[in-house]
Amino acid sequence: MTAASKKFDEGRLMAVLIAPIVSEKATHVADKSNAVTFKVLQDATKPEIKAAVELMFKVEVKGVSVLNIKGKQKKFGRSIGRRDNIRKAYVTLQPGQELNFSGEAA
Repeated sequence: MTAASKKFDEGRLMAVLIAPIVSEKATHVADKSNAVTFKVLQDATKPEIKAAVELMFKVEVKGVSVLNIKGKQKKFGRSIGRRDNIRKAYVTLQPGQELNFSGEAA
C-alpha cells in the first residue's frame, strides 16, 4: 500500500472512480500517451484519483489531468431537461505500467 492511499479513507477511494470511459478518443489517448480515462465523482481531487487508481489496479501513476464537462440541454418530449455534468480524469501511468479491464490475469 502506498503512502498516498493511507492518507484517504479506503471506502471513499473505492467510490471515487465511477467507470472507465471507452471511446475512440480515450483509446487514441491510451495508445499515444499511456493514459487511461475514467469518469469520476464531481468533488474528487487529483490526489484522491491517483490514490484510488493505485489502490484498485496496483499500478504506479505518473500524473492526473481533470476535465469538467457541462451537461447538454436536451428535449424530452415537450419538456426541456439537462444531462448530468461529467468530470473526466486522464490518468497517465508510469512507463512500463499497463491497465487491464478485461478481468484476465496478466
